[in-house]
Amino acid sequence: MMATPSGGMDVAADGLWEAHYHHDAIATRTLGFWLYMLSDAMIFAGLFAAYGVLSHHYNAAGGPTLHTLVQPLSAYGETLAVFASVLAYGGAMVALKNHSRTGVLFGLGAAFILGAVFLGLELRDFAQLFQAGIYPQDSGYLSAFFALVMTHGLHMVFGLLWMAVLFVQVATQGFTDKTVYRLLNLKLFWHFQAILWVLIFTFVDMRGVL
Repeated sequence: MMATPSGGMDVAADGLWEAHYHHDAIATRTLGFWLYMLSDAMIFAGLFAAYGVLSHHYNAAGGPTLHTLVQPLSAYGETLAVFASVLAYGGAMVALKNHSRTGVLFGLGAAFILGAVFLGLELRDFAQLFQAGIYPQDSGYLSAFFALVMTHGLHMVFGLLWMAVLFVQVATQGFTDKTVYRLLNLKLFWHFQAILWVLIFTFVDMRGVL
């Protein structure tokens, strides 16, 4: 460090200290989003716990059980759509590293379309259940089932809205600090939704066909 005329130490003049006081805005905001993700994980942990407790046939109150609700082919199609959407978003991240705006836009567009396919299949499943007279308020089991699956679906809706806004921002603004950290945070969010769907597919749909 350099000494000042008053006998103190001039920290600002010492280049070795600059790295310690420099903050990466993108990394800081990504850390904040990780904290949100942890809180979201706690919500889903509670939903999975409630579903595990209420999944016993006694809680069906004589109504539909898991074997009635699950549609294996539709669930398999939804799984493929989610995985393909995550893969497309991964391609957008590769294009981001290569500073290719066209590649990022293409990846975001493909991820959005495949995510919309997932939601379309899920909405069709819900519509068929409602047409059959199966509603969340019919039993404790159905309440837990619809709460878990619909909460995940709602997260997918917000993810698609976020993706659409980012598509416009990247197309008009390019790779600014704000668009980059939003792309990185959406990557975390989108991968998290895929992980949650794997858990739902395993503990709900797969159990329904066994």
